[in-house]
Amino acid sequence: MQPEPQIVDRAEQPYVGILGVVSMDTIAEIADRIPDIFAWLGARGIQPAGPPFFKYNRIDMERQLEIEVGFPVNSAVEGEGEIRPGVLPAGRYATVTHVGHPDQLVGVTGALLEWAAERGLRWDMSEEADGDRWGCRLEFYHSNPAEVPDMNDWETELAFRLADSF
Repeated sequence: MQPEPQIVDRAEQPYVGILGVVSMDTIAEIADRIPDIFAWLGARGIQPAGPPFFKYNRIDMERQLEIEVGFPVNSAVEGEGEIRPGVLPAGRYATVTHVGHPDQLVGVTGALLEWAAERGLRWDMSEEADGDRWGCRLEFYHSNPAEVPDMNDWETELAFRLADSF
């Protein structure tokens, strides 16, 4: 049983991340870059300000996904090479926390989208020929695999920005 989604206000949040274009079958290619970002931050003495995340910029489930993986940071930093700075925008977000295997996130996402539709909420999203373009659609991975090795116990927070946020 999933908890009821909530609407929360989120402040603007700087981050660093790596951008990738993948398919549903190759999503691990971008997910596997999270340790690279963590190491890059560590080499510069920068502590993450929160858990790693996926930021879905463009979604076409049949073809390609444009995803950034990254970490929030306390203040803006310069990027280098593939690692680029960004800002998660402030606004109202519909959120829900899932405890379970990441394979279940497709269903959890569907339930969140349905929950919002039932309430007449609109997403910060536009439908384009190359897929749905999202202003800010996030998955925060709160569980450290070294501490929680069983993926069935992982905690993942979905946070999707609403259209009335700006």
